[in-house]
Amino acid sequence: MSNETSSHEAQHKVHSIVVNGKPRHFDEPTISYDEAVHLAYPEGPFDIIYTVSYVNPHGHDGTLAPGQNTPVHDGMEFVVRKTGRS
Repeated sequence: MSNETSSHEAQHKVHSIVVNGKPRHFDEPTISYDEAVHLAYPEGPFDIIYTVSYVNPHGHDGTLAPGQNTPVHDGMEFVVRKTGRS
């Protein structure tokens, strides 16, 4: 029984991340583009495209496009900005 609890706890670890300079807690193993946008702009608007970039001190840095996700690690920093169109 304790092995089940340990496995369950490992899957539901709460990660400390930073989104647009604000500390956040995220309890899923991966974060999607949409989740990052909602953490950064809870009130929206959601009908525009955002640029989502991240720095991962434990792996690769990168960007997320709509429909993409990335594994979450403690200490990750996300910057979510409205994308300008020309």
